[in-house]
Amino acid sequence: MSHGFTGTLNAQQREAATTINGPLLILAGAGTGKTRVLTARISFMVNEGINPKNILSVTFTNKAANEMRERIKGMVRDGLGKKVVVGTFHAFCVRLLREFAEHVGYKNNFAIYSQGEQETLIKRVLQTLLVKDETLDPSMALSRISKAKNAGEGLGDPKESLDAAVMEKYMDEMRGLNVMDFDDLIILGVRLLEEHADVRATVQSRHHYVMVDEFQDTNSLQMRLLRALVPAPYNVCVVGDDDQSIYGWRGAEITNITEFENFFPNPHVVKLEENYRSTTPILHTANSLIKNNIGR
Repeated sequence: MSHGFTGTLNAQQREAATTINGPLLILAGAGTGKTRVLTARISFMVNEGINPKNILSVTFTNKAANEMRERIKGMVRDGLGKKVVVGTFHAFCVRLLREFAEHVGYKNNFAIYSQGEQETLIKRVLQTLLVKDETLDPSMALSRISKAKNAGEGLGDPKESLDAAVMEKYMDEMRGLNVMDFDDLIILGVRLLEEHADVRATVQSRHHYVMVDEFQDTNSLQMRLLRALVPAPYNVCVVGDDDQSIYGWRGAEITNITEFENFFPNPHVVKLEENYRSTTPILHTANSLIKNNIGR
């Protein structure tokens, strides 16, 4: 453990950065240096002889992914940081689907619709399905479809439910146009890995070590993606704040943290508790509120 960069970390940060094998859960609040720990961990892994191409680091936003990518380039020796696979869940799934699109009924040159393009399509679908005096708000229809798709559910019988008929027609139109929306990227990425053992084996052979930032914001689909990506002995590291989740509106499940060991048995748990960003009065006020959380 003589690598210079670990000497600048506190004891808990160093423990997190140098625990490589098996499932690792890092509980880290804002200001505790989690991004620094993740980049130090990747640098440590490369110094230990792990091929950077076999390391996958996933986060939620392009901004966070770009920041992580730049930090890794600056910290990992000999320019090897460029070979680490860094990106968002959606970007990872796009690459996966470009390569294996035919397994889920698409061509690999599929387009990805923007919100505006989705609304144009759903309006066209509604025009074909609505009868006189029937109305259905396009944005509301898209919202219901998105929620159902992410929950892995339908909206009922298309012969009996207008919502279900709209969803069926919308999805048929998308497939016919060789188009996906933002939700489809994760949904079809999960289906690809869960239903096609040969693809799953190929992808697992590339990514021996998987890391996920902002784990408290993962939803059930992203958890399924992670489980399909990581076979035993579960070389997976997740970082999250069990008192903070900002994506509850789109299905984020804090239970992915609180029940992590049910998905990946016997995890090593490290808590980063030293805050380098906020003053003592702010921390005291925040903690006095957080302690009232029910079920985290």
